[in-house]
Amino acid sequence: MRNRAAAFRLGLASMPWAIFNRPSIQLASLKSYLDRHSDFRTDLFHPYLKVAANMGAEQYHYLALNSWAGESLYAPLLFPEQLASAEKLFYAECKSNPVLNKLHFQTCLNALEQNLEQWVDSLDLSSYSLFGFSICFNQLLSTLTAAKYIKTVCPDLPIVVGGSGCVGDIGASLLQNFSQIDYVINGEGEEALLQLSRSIATKELPVLLPETILTKGKNANPCCSSGIKDLNTLPIPDYSFYFKEMQRSFPENNFIPVLPLEFSRGCWWNRCKFCNLNLQWHGYRKKTAVRMLDEVQEQAKRHQCLDFCFTDNALPPKETDTFFANVAQLEIDYDFFAELRVITAPDTLTSYHQGGLNAIQIGIEALSSGLLKKMAKGTRCIENIAAMRQSAEAGIILDGNLICEFPGSSYEEVEETLRNLDFVLPYTPLSSATFFLGHGSPVAENPRDYNITAILQHKKNQQLFPPELLQKLTMLIKGYRGNKSQQEKLWKPVYKKIQQWHNFHKNRKSAQFPLSYRDGGEFLLVRQERIKGSPLRHRLQGSSRKIYLFCQRIRSIDEILSKFPQISKKVLIPFLENLIDKKILFREDDLFLALAVKA
Repeated sequence: MRNRAAAFRLGLASMPWAIFNRPSIQLASLKSYLDRHSDFRTDLFHPYLKVAANMGAEQYHYLALNSWAGESLYAPLLFPEQLASAEKLFYAECKSNPVLNKLHFQTCLNALEQNLEQWVDSLDLSSYSLFGFSICFNQLLSTLTAAKYIKTVCPDLPIVVGGSGCVGDIGASLLQNFSQIDYVINGEGEEALLQLSRSIATKELPVLLPETILTKGKNANPCCSSGIKDLNTLPIPDYSFYFKEMQRSFPENNFIPVLPLEFSRGCWWNRCKFCNLNLQWHGYRKKTAVRMLDEVQEQAKRHQCLDFCFTDNALPPKETDTFFANVAQLEIDYDFFAELRVITAPDTLTSYHQGGLNAIQIGIEALSSGLLKKMAKGTRCIENIAAMRQSAEAGIILDGNLICEFPGSSYEEVEETLRNLDFVLPYTPLSSATFFLGHGSPVAENPRDYNITAILQHKKNQQLFPPELLQKLTMLIKGYRGNKSQQEKLWKPVYKKIQQWHNFHKNRKSAQFPLSYRDGGEFLLVRQERIKGSPLRHRLQGSSRKIYLFCQRIRSIDEILSKFPQISKKVLIPFLENLIDKKILFREDDLFLALAVKA
């Protein structure tokens, strides 16, 4: 038994369009787990590195950000009859990007085909007992194509796929319709891949495999893995294969990668109506702050890297507080990126920044409290704006989206959005993100609640897949019928205003923050840039200064009156309204927030 297991060799690959300057945490985690629990030999492959080197890092970067453009380049390799429609989609997706609009479709297609052939030829496929692929966002067609090429060379080599891009019904439909796939792991991969590998190594009958491993002719109702109960027991991901490939792919221009970290699995909120990012997770689990710091220090020591990104949908709040406080005690210049839920307290983000958190993505999604309620975000508009303000003052770069055309959006909610965009002008612009219907999201599960009358295959997938095949597939992104034309019309002014917001920041010359204050002890000087005209200057003296500084975090009218009992409500309200008219204070109901940050 041991000799047979020792002879078992597994290959795992991550295809384009994975982010090229990051190793695959999926592959690295699986390898570490298998190394700990078996004698199997596990080799990792990152073919996207060679693609990035051949294509050019900048071009690859923007293709990885544009899922449709990237997928359209692999579609003709898998479906030659889709060449014309895939090419049309490619150029439509690339035309607005100054880097991508220089690319030639057929040239890119030929290069990808050559790269894929060379990679498959370089593999000693006859030495492998099992070959696997991790499929995440933007990796479906590249993976299906690579699996087909491997099967052409080595038809008896079993191929397994797993990941967020093939969970549940999606994976089942891939298994049923693509002969190059033999197994699909539904949900978390560590335990299931170990069981599958042991089964193949010992020639165990496939019928004895757990229901989390989908096989052909079995598992009509796929069951998701319950997953690892205690993430602290997992070994540290092994990124060594990535670094070796990076050196081969970029021999004269080695870059310093950003290393992925995993603090938690799932989402502790997990209520957003549009979200389908947690289909592969079963429950929410997190590591301790101590374990997380140990992992950071070990990876930094192994690879001499200081840049890290958390893969979490939202960091666990209490453990995150402790983690960044602990990092701040170290004299090491770590740099972290993370996705967070809205944080409104200024001292929290300042503390995180002191611990190395320099860039974040926050799920803003809307600047209308009515829309936020429909989306079940659990936040109000003023809290979103507070998060933007506190990030700016803490010196943290904030990235976020504003979801447009959310089904069922009302005229009043769009008008509220337009009004509130005036107040966030000083902050880093959000990106407009047209709503898409994600498989398994609450909106997709309850379409009539959102005026959706029919769910269809997305029109862009219709350009990538043969029609008779597409109708059999369950896809991650759906098309739909509903009040789409009405929503497009409603949201058109929002798109325009967001573009004006971006242009304002792109064209401004000053190095100062667009809305800032300087404290003179007895008075404040506020400097306010505008889209048109020279900056405005405001002076707040005495109690006016104190009230404004008090509102650096969200304050209710009762809190303000309690803090300043000498000022009557009759006097206070007109003063606050005057600041609101000047767009240096924001109000929602009886809550107030000062918008200027310290210069």
